[in-house]
Amino acid sequence: MLKRLAQLELAICFALLAGITGLVFTAAVLRFFGHPLIWSVDMAQLLFIWLCFFGSNKAMREKSHLGMEVLVSRLGYQRRFWLEVVCSIVILAFLAVLAVEGWKLTLLNHERTFGDSSISYSWVTVAVPVGCVLLGATLVYNMVRAFRGRQQELLIYNRTQAEIDASAPTLEL
Repeated sequence: MLKRLAQLELAICFALLAGITGLVFTAAVLRFFGHPLIWSVDMAQLLFIWLCFFGSNKAMREKSHLGMEVLVSRLGYQRRFWLEVVCSIVILAFLAVLAVEGWKLTLLNHERTFGDSSISYSWVTVAVPVGCVLLGATLVYNMVRAFRGRQQELLIYNRTQAEIDASAPTLEL
């Protein structure tokens, strides 16, 4: 089930990126010929915010966010694990605040139109609470996996060598 959701998320990311690329390219070509697409930049920005949150969730699930490990890599597994748990709790609280405030902002922007289009600006602002809920759910999932895999010394944010090997692309003929 989770694998299917990950595939769906990847397909959404590809579609959003293709949409952004297509819109920007089309707008540039039409502008060159003197017929600018006024709404294309606004639509590309709308798609971009959604792409950022879906891509961020994918990176969180795969434990591939950028991180600074200079100091924490020197800690033993137990200390590093509990430091990641504390950081996760702080991040979950921050995501909860963002989700609540993002929802309030979405309700406030329901009547407002987005740029030169007739689309409600709430389509932009609702990406924040939706993205925060997705990120929070993924972080909780990573935390549960790390707690269950403490014998294998699994971490919340960092992949073990076994996880890296399992996620490496293979050439299947």
